[in-house]
Amino acid sequence: MGCFRALICIIFPPAAVIDKGCGAVLLTTILTCIGWVPGVIAAIFLIIRNNHKLYKTNQKLKIYIY
Repeated sequence: MGCFRALICIIFPPAAVIDKGCGAVLLTTILTCIGWVPGVIAAIFLIIRNNHKLYKTNQKLKIYIY
């Protein structure tokens, strides 16, 4: 997770997950309206989860290429 995206997660969580899809933005917006901390936690979780999936996908591609 980059420093800029982490900062955006803390300042305005829905903007940090805007590229993850409509569901992620809606969920993060609702949680941010309920309370700022749940929105930040959801945004960080969604970003870390997505980065982990990308890492695993890249690893599988490397295995198939070699």
